[in-house]
Amino acid sequence: MTAESILDVAGEVQAFTAANEGRGSRLGRRTAESASADAPLVQIVDKIVASALRLRSSDVHIEPQDNRIRVRFRIDGVLNEILSLPAEMSSGIVSRIKILAGMNIVERRKPQDGQFSTTIDGREIDVRVSTTGVVWGEKAVLRILDKTRSVYTLGALGMPRATHARYSSMINSPYGMVICAGPTGSGKTTTLYASLTEINGPDKNVTTIEDPVEYVFPSINQIQINEAAGVTFANGLRSILRQDPDTILVGEMRDVETARIAVQSALTGHFVLSSLHSTDAVSALYRFLDMGIEPFLVASSVIGIVGQRLVRKMCHNCKERYLPTNHEMAFYRRAGGPDKNVFFRGAGCHYCAGSGFLDRIGIYELLHISERMSEMLTRSQPSHEEMRLVAEQEGMSPMRNEALRLVAEDITTISEVIRTVYTL
Repeated sequence: MTAESILDVAGEVQAFTAANEGRGSRLGRRTAESASADAPLVQIVDKIVASALRLRSSDVHIEPQDNRIRVRFRIDGVLNEILSLPAEMSSGIVSRIKILAGMNIVERRKPQDGQFSTTIDGREIDVRVSTTGVVWGEKAVLRILDKTRSVYTLGALGMPRATHARYSSMINSPYGMVICAGPTGSGKTTTLYASLTEINGPDKNVTTIEDPVEYVFPSINQIQINEAAGVTFANGLRSILRQDPDTILVGEMRDVETARIAVQSALTGHFVLSSLHSTDAVSALYRFLDMGIEPFLVASSVIGIVGQRLVRKMCHNCKERYLPTNHEMAFYRRAGGPDKNVFFRGAGCHYCAGSGFLDRIGIYELLHISERMSEMLTRSQPSHEEMRLVAEQEGMSPMRNEALRLVAEDITTISEVIRTVYTL
């Protein structure tokens, strides 16, 4: 199954061009406003969203350029150009998306956000829409959320057995804080949801505050951030503390006020799960300190930090032997990869849409805040390297080692490790 076989819009483009030839781009916008279900613009947008779901895309980028519209799908974390459309369709397509998402189609300069729901192939999905003005017009990005997709369990995330056991022990603590750290798109939310699935039970009051609520749990109290109504992470977290919670999930700690309330919650007998943007587990600890949280509070409240990335898995339907480049082999040996003489990669087939990769797996490093680390934080100002060295001495396996293990087991490739975790 390839993108070309799924996303065929030649007929719709031809119909649009014939109907609008010589009339300018404004007609495209008016057509989008009053279009029937069988209008070319409507069908093109519907096909783009449907194809994104079928190709397992997380995001759709619709980008106006000088003489065309570029449509790209983010599949398994990598952007792929899927379609090129005539430039005169730009305003009409974005207007159609705005109508679906309940956004202001007249305002084309300011960034806007919206959302709509639809059903494709019997699957109910949410589409989060963001638009912004660029040089050649207005760009739209659509985040595809499949509501029918089951939430991962911790055992299915790809954690090594020892890491899984230690992390499971951490999140079953009666109080304290555990942080999921990584860059955007590294799977932090998936790990948080899997953690909630493991610790949720009828004897616990689990409450979350998120932006957005991506998946709904029937037995968990979930709060959606709504800044227009005054519901922010900080004041929402304050209100949660008056709701007799046992476990609190804070979708993301974005500012010092939210971080400080989360720390106080962990110190007063609640268990707190949250995420933080950083490159690795140790960097997340320093990011926390840089927010202005006192070291003794961090040492007293944080139990552990899991740093993570997502790497693409080799497609085993088209796996073939290959000879890595000199650069790849130099990296593999320098990074300490296990001895290996035969390497594989995906050649590309209809199962993986020609990419050679199918789905993704997480790689993790688990930092446990030990007594030694707590003492270092409160009594001195250890450097990032000093703290990482102590963490590894106390059992933390770095993400790079986990990635190389996946290469040795023919789950991913050296080039994918270089792309994802080269600097770690």
